[in-house]
Amino acid sequence: MPSDHPGQLLLVGVPGAELDPATAEKFRAIQPGGYILFGRNIQTAPQLRKLIDDLRDLSDVEPIITIDQEGGRVSRLKLLGHEPPNAEQLRKKGDPELIRRHGEITGKLLRLFGFNLDLCPVLDISFDDDADNSLRGRCYGGTAAEVIEKAGIFNDALRATGILSCGKHFPGYTHAGLDPHHELPRLHRTRAEMEAVEFAVFRHFAHKAGGSPRVDSMMIGHIAIDGLDGSGLPASLSPTIIDRLLREDMGFDGLVMTDDLDMGAILNHYGFAETMRMALAAGNDLLMICHRVEMAAEALDAIKDLPAHQLTPALARVEKYKTRQAPPDPFGSEAHKALDEAVWQLRVATLGEEVAAQRSPEDGKRSPVELY
Repeated sequence: MPSDHPGQLLLVGVPGAELDPATAEKFRAIQPGGYILFGRNIQTAPQLRKLIDDLRDLSDVEPIITIDQEGGRVSRLKLLGHEPPNAEQLRKKGDPELIRRHGEITGKLLRLFGFNLDLCPVLDISFDDDADNSLRGRCYGGTAAEVIEKAGIFNDALRATGILSCGKHFPGYTHAGLDPHHELPRLHRTRAEMEAVEFAVFRHFAHKAGGSPRVDSMMIGHIAIDGLDGSGLPASLSPTIIDRLLREDMGFDGLVMTDDLDMGAILNHYGFAETMRMALAAGNDLLMICHRVEMAAEALDAIKDLPAHQLTPALARVEKYKTRQAPPDPFGSEAHKALDEAVWQLRVATLGEEVAAQRSPEDGKRSPVELY
C-alpha cells in the first residue's frame, strides 16, 4: 500500500499483549502510520518483542513503534525490570554523565524490543516540583537554560543509539494548574511572557542543527493559552499555534503529533470525528488515539476525504520522517538482562543503593492513568 494512504496519519494504541485475529485484520485494513504501546501490552520480554514484530508484519509501510520511556513513574518498561531514575532525580544529582548514560541505556533497550521512537524528552520547565499538573518528577530543569542543557544531553545520547526523539509538550505545560488527562488547562499568559521562558526551550530544540531540528518530532499539548490564540482552542487543535507559531515562526520542519486525543481535555469538549478533522486542519501530522482503539476505523473515515492541501503535506512529512527510522536490534534475553542491570546501576549511582532499593507504590504496576 503506498505511503499516501491516509491511515499513515494515525498513531494508535494496541488493545492487549498479543494481536487477536480481528484486531490484526482491522490494523491491516487501516494501515496506521504507527503504534503506541502501554503497560497493558507488556507481559514478558519475548512477548513484547513478538508483539512489535507482529505489528511490523501487518504494515505495508514500516510503522512508527513508540512508547513513553522517560524514567521514574513514566517508564513503561519497568514492568520488565528496574525503574530508571526520573528527570528530576537526575538533575538534582547534578552529574551530566549520568544523564548521558540514561539516554544511551534507554535507546539500546528500546532498540532491543523493536521500538524506533521514544516520546521524550519532556521540555517543560518545573517551577514547582510538587505541582499537580502531570509534570511531577518529569522535568529536567527549573529554568530554560537548565532544561536546554540537561534535556539536551539525554536527547543527544538517545538519538545516537538510532532511536528518534520527541519534544513535549509544546507550547508548554509549565504553568498549567490542571492535569490535561482529566480537563483542559486554560492559561492567561502573554506571548511575551512565554518568549522569555517556555519558548526559549522550544526554539532551541526546534532550531536546525546540522540540517535538521534537534528533536525529530514534537508533541502538541492540550492546553489553551489566550495570549497565543484568543479563540480558546487547545494548542493541539489550533492552526495559530501549530502552523503559524511552531512551523512558520520557529521553523520546525519535523514531525508534529497531538498528545493523546483520548484525554479528558479533549473528550470533555469535542466530538470524536470533529476532533480528528480539527487536529489535522490545525497542522498535525499524526493523530494519537491511545485507548479508544476500536474507533481507529472511524478516525480514518473522518479524515480520508479531507482536502488535499491538508492531507498531502502531512503525508509527506510522515514519509520523510520514516526515512530516518532504524531497524530493530536482534532480541536476546541475555542482552535484556545486561541492559536491565545497567538500569539498576544507573539508579544506584543517582539515588544511592538504599533509596534505589525502595520500590515506589506504583513501581511495577499498571497505573489507571498512564501519563504521556
